[in-house]
Formats: sequence, structure tokens, C-alpha cells
Amino acid sequence: MNIPTTVYNSTIFKITGIKQKRPEKMRVGLTYDLQEEYLAKNYSPEETAELDSPETIDALEQTLRTLGYDTVRIGGIESLVGKLAAGESWDMVFNISEGMHGLGREAQIPALLDAYRIPYTFSDPLVLGITLHKGISKHILKNMGIATADFVVVNTLSDLDGLSLTFPLFVKPAAEGTGKGISSRSLVHGEAELREICGELLSEFRQPVLVETFLPGREFTVGVLGTGAGARALKPMEVVFRGEAPGVIYSYETKKNYRERVEYSLITGELGKACEDLALAAWRVLGCRDGGRIDLRLDSEGRPNFIEVNPLAGLHPVDSDLPILCRLSGISYETLIKEIMNSALARQHKVKAALYET
Repeated sequence: MNIPTTVYNSTIFKITGIKQKRPEKMRVGLTYDLQEEYLAKNYSPEETAELDSPETIDALEQTLRTLGYDTVRIGGIESLVGKLAAGESWDMVFNISEGMHGLGREAQIPALLDAYRIPYTFSDPLVLGITLHKGISKHILKNMGIATADFVVVNTLSDLDGLSLTFPLFVKPAAEGTGKGISSRSLVHGEAELREICGELLSEFRQPVLVETFLPGREFTVGVLGTGAGARALKPMEVVFRGEAPGVIYSYETKKNYRERVEYSLITGELGKACEDLALAAWRVLGCRDGGRIDLRLDSEGRPNFIEVNPLAGLHPVDSDLPILCRLSGISYETLIKEIMNSALARQHKVKAALYET
């Protein structure tokens, strides 16, 4: 394999088993959406719940610089479009943009970067489109034999006619995160209640609604680092609700006030291994890359079931679940960002190697 000569510094690191020097001051762009910018445009706190704080961007940028990269703040999709039209480019883009509009909002920036052949961290547009829609991702995983609760996707209230699922059921928007659209009313026990909450969610969020058999057991989130065969699952983190938390629902309000309402602890042993295996299988089947989280819950017989995947997990160094579970596992924030970057660089190395071999 012939690799073209470039300027190198003295830093040595491994990519896919090959010792290679990092190019001198690789230029890394940062794509993200700031919550405060959308709040200033009169969006509500819940509408912007998945967006990032200045503290997240500051921490990410400082960490990348500590790791030896030059960084450029790009911002959201409108800013990216303008910079691309002006001819700007970057060696790599660290993409954490959630987007704001449409079921393909998480896929918009990766699709643009693909069109301009600019490499980036995390999953590609296809994966981000599939995984944002919880119903589609559950269809795929169920067909592949991965445990997930029985469910239906409701596009109109007529989809509830002849429903065969057994109550209690759990109801939430099909394409939201951070507990948006989830409250104590999401757990329903009868048809009238089900139709009422589905109607409200269809109207408010203007997207399909996921209705699934309620899983009554313990709840976990599993961090995953890497891609494909090289991915590894971290120790599962249990979400334990304190007495003041409303019921057993990981709602938007509970997540927003997690310090008062939730405790986290790592799980090991046979249950921990079962959660790791399921999470890693789901990650690989869906084609997720570099780093993220899989949420699981136990059924009535104590078996882990897939709830949803977050391939663009929050990266606030203190408050986000992935950094929290990494911290509990003894993995620093710097190491987390380094592993995400190394996974993305390994992928780009393989792409370049294939081009030079053809």
C-alpha cells in the first residue's frame, strides 16, 4: 500500500494496526447547534432540548486542541452552507449537530459533507435517518432477532383500530430525544387514554407516534465506542429513579432535573454482560460509528430489550450520559474524544488506502 508523503509532526499513533504519524496540525471543523441561538428565535426550551450549550462547545474545542488539532467553529447547517459555498474546507469535521427541522434533520450536515467529500465523526446520513425514527430502527432490529418490545407506529388515529398490543402501553414521539414528549401520561392503561395522548402528540410534534408494550423492569444505557468489528461496549449504567422522581418514567422533566431525581451506577456480572452484548449487536446491525449510546430496559422476565439508540450522544463533559458513564468507568473526557477521533481517522485512512490501491 502506497501512502503519499505529507508533513508530519512527532506524534505517533495507531490507526487500524498501522503505525502512522498524525499530519501536522490537522484542521478540524466543529458543527453544532446552540440552544441559546434558537431560544433567542422564540423556540421553547423543550423544542431546543437536544441542542448544545456553549460549555459543551468550549470543552470539545479545548479537548481537541489539547489532543493536537487546530479547530474551527462552523456552527449549524446554515453556517456550513455559507462556508462551503465560499470554498472553505477542513481535514475533518467533528459533527454533533442535531438539526431542528424534519425527520432527516440529523442527516443534513453529514449529507452535505459527503457531497463535498469532507470526512466527519459519527454516523453517516443513512444511519442517522434510520435511527432518529425509533419505529424504523425497531423494525430493523426486530427482524434481525434483537429483543425489543412489541410496537406499532401511529401516523393517524385510525392506525389504532384493531390494535393487538396488551396494556399497559408506552407512548412517545417516534423521532425525538432527551425525553421530549414523554411524561407520566406516556404510560397508558386503556384505549380512550391511548387515543387521547396519541392525538395530542401527533398534533404537537407533527410526526409519527410510537406505541409499544411497556417494559416494567430496570433501565440502562450502554456506551459504545468504535465502529463495526472494532466497536466495544462500555459497562452499562443503570438509571435509578429517586423517590421524588414522577413514577418510573425517564421523562423530559426528569432528564432536565437529573441531579435531584436520578442516580447512576455501573452494572457488571451476567446482567451487565447481557446488556453489553445486546447493545453491541444493535450498534453493529444499525451501522453506527465512532461512539454513542444504546438505551435498554428489562422486560417482566428480567431480559434486556432495546429501547433506542443515540448515535449523536450528548457531549457535555459533566451533564451528558455518555461522559457520565465514561467517568464512572474511569475514562476521562479527553480519552473519550480521542477514541471518537481515532475511530473516524481510521475510517478515513481506509478510504484513502483503497483509493491509492485502485
